Amino acid sequence: MLGKKRTLASTVVAAALALTVLGTGSAQAAPGGDKEPARSISGQAAKTVAPDRGAHATVTASAAATATLAAMQRRIADYVATHGTKYTFGSYLDGTTGKIVLETDAPTDVVAALTRPTGAMTARTASEVRVQRSGIADLWHRRDDIQPYWGGGGITQTANTAWCSAGYAVQNGAGTRFSVTAGHCFANGINVLTESGANPYGTVSNRRLPTVSGHAQDMELVGGRSYSGRIFTGGVTSTSSAPVVAAGTAYVGFADYCHSGRTTGEHCGHTATSITGQVCTSTGCKSPVIVFTGGTQPAGGDSGSPFYVKDTSGGVWIRGNIIAGNGVTSYAERWIDVQAAYGVSIVTG
Repeated sequence: MLGKKRTLASTVVAAALALTVLGTGSAQAAPGGDKEPARSISGQAAKTVAPDRGAHATVTASAAATATLAAMQRRIADYVATHGTKYTFGSYLDGTTGKIVLETDAPTDVVAALTRPTGAMTARTASEVRVQRSGIADLWHRRDDIQPYWGGGGITQTANTAWCSAGYAVQNGAGTRFSVTAGHCFANGINVLTESGANPYGTVSNRRLPTVSGHAQDMELVGGRSYSGRIFTGGVTSTSSAPVVAAGTAYVGFADYCHSGRTTGEHCGHTATSITGQVCTSTGCKSPVIVFTGGTQPAGGDSGSPFYVKDTSGGVWIRGNIIAGNGVTSYAERWIDVQAAYGVSIVTG
């Protein structure tokens, strides 16, 4: 596949340029350059014209529920810090019901201790916690890519093993570009490859992970190569892409968010149920995170992949990147936290 993409690269770029001039704006080209003019939207405009801006929580959580969740999440984080990562926990206020949800594979006695009514957790609010019995996994695992790299492609340390997905391109104040992925994917200093192992993707730095750096985050940067402001769309072996036009916060209640990763490809129809959740997996507790349900959920290998919304012309508005899930509920790092942690801006395409 790689050879075919390289052979066709010059032809595809020329065709893309011709189509752009004609106003069709095709995005079916293989990676090989910024093939379409940038559609950058920033500042206040990014908030006032964002396609998901009108969404909001269906039910407003009570002050008691908010306090209860905060207390419970502190207990969970303390429990994981003391007892390790044998059990997994996902906790959040569901913006569609106003209820507290706890997803976990911990035994009944552990759950009882974490939800006991003391302090901010009154007997009433503790009894309203909805416990869902399910483990949550870090999502390990488009298959081949060439520079400049797009988000959503498969990346690995060793060819065809321990896959993750590229997220999206960012740049620092000096204009140096990096690709964002999940912090549980690779250690600092690792030389990452494209999934096939055919091309060097870059070197990992700035890893942030509870069990490594102590941060309640799951993110890292990969740098040293060329990264474009586009992400893969379509299936797992697709050569189509869409341009990134902006990045910002997600909105609770919006029901058509998308992800695009190496395992499941691109899927939309996700509903954000919280943007202040907590998820605790084998790599520790991360918060605040985006919680989403609905549609075809991410699977192993989709970790790091972009979480976004599309506008009516197909442009991508980045909201975060995937870090964990169980097939029913998934979790994503928030763009606003990536931006704050690294002092970077989004690269548009």
